Amino acid sequence: LPASGIIIGRNLEEALQGGGTDVLVDFTVPQTVYGNTKTAIMHGVRPVVGATGFTPEQIDELDKLCASRGIGGLIAPNFSIGAILMMKFAAEASKYFPHLEIIEYHGDQKLDAPSGTSIKTAELISQVRKELRQGNPNEEETIEGARGGHYDGFRIHSVRLPGVFAQQEVIFGAFGQSLKIRHDSYDRAGYMPGVNKAVKKVMGYTGLIYGFEHLMD
Repeated sequence: LPASGIIIGRNLEEALQGGGTDVLVDFTVPQTVYGNTKTAIMHGVRPVVGATGFTPEQIDELDKLCASRGIGGLIAPNFSIGAILMMKFAAEASKYFPHLEIIEYHGDQKLDAPSGTSIKTAELISQVRKELRQGNPNEEETIEGARGGHYDGFRIHSVRLPGVFAQQEVIFGAFGQSLKIRHDSYDRAGYMPGVNKAVKKVMGYTGLIYGFEHLMD
């Protein structure tokens, strides 16, 4: 951020042309975040991004662009420390409980499904869990989508309702027992300690990092 702390303007390109900006924090929407991030990097401004919607190819492109500019960047589906711990604990549990499903809950105005947090959780789990197609092989959906989205052998379910902020649980099942790992966010203030840490950390490395867990001690 510049010395004044916040840039206010209708056009990001114009706002960054004056220089003096170190970090751009972006919590916009999937439709605009890629363009915002690329614009920031092209101006030598380090992006700290909490929005989702990037493809793996776009992340790779932005990583190379950051490296070419000699700056760091961060894309984090979730900045809540509790949510990051939930993801890490879920990945660890999946080594011992490979049968699992993810359920994520957000408000009815959220534009993407499943959430970036659930996708990141699924990615972390898949890194340590061998692919296992769960359930009865003859299972049949009588209503399309009833079993949720399929990811590497397990399911992700998205709930969208008014009055809900952001929650996620990972449910593990085994013979005679189950395990639930859940995180609940009640207010955006819960993201601020993570954003504060990211803004400081991003000044000290080069390249684009995907996932706030890489910045945790």
